[in-house]
Amino acid sequence: MRAWLRAALVLGAQLRALWLAAAVEVHTAKEVVAVNGTNQRLKCTFSSSSPVSQQLSVSWNFQPEDLSAHEPVFYYLKEPYQPPSGRFKDRVTWDGNIERHDVSIMVWNLKPSDNGTFTCQVTNWPDVYGTIGEVRLRVVQKVSFSEIHFLAVAIGSASGLMIIVVIVVIICRQHRRKARDRRMEAADTERKEKESLKMGEKKESIPLED
Repeated sequence: MRAWLRAALVLGAQLRALWLAAAVEVHTAKEVVAVNGTNQRLKCTFSSSSPVSQQLSVSWNFQPEDLSAHEPVFYYLKEPYQPPSGRFKDRVTWDGNIERHDVSIMVWNLKPSDNGTFTCQVTNWPDVYGTIGEVRLRVVQKVSFSEIHFLAVAIGSASGLMIIVVIVVIICRQHRRKARDRRMEAADTERKEKESLKMGEKKESIPLED
């Protein structure tokens, strides 16, 4: 009887702790785009009303785009555990820091088949309930060297053409300014010559006194 009562009290205390515990909040990027063949860090952080406990656990899972069954990606409990099999075997490493509430992972050598949704779940006793973070990964194909070369040539040609146009415009403006200055100088010289001629004519027209 006493053993049953003791068990009931323990169970009641645990239920009360669960009831009062605040939920763990998980934060992730909603969508990540990466290039085929590269590596990508999937960031996941959490907040908890309780200090980080020795029983903290992290579960990463993956659901392909075809919405087939979830696949295990990574697990953490006191230390990181890589998946023993599956598509992510030897392709996922721990890249987090528990003390900083960071439970991120690194996925290596991405492939188009990795397109899908990664989920990150954290439990930190007594915070055993909470949100599940989701990261939608989209793997795009590499840009080929020929495309990069073509793009570089196109950008370079466009930049060179713009520079040439600017230089031509500046030269044309300078020529126009010089031509205008020459016209103004010629007009001023012509005006002065006319004024000089008029002054000479006036002096000649004045009769000399005896």
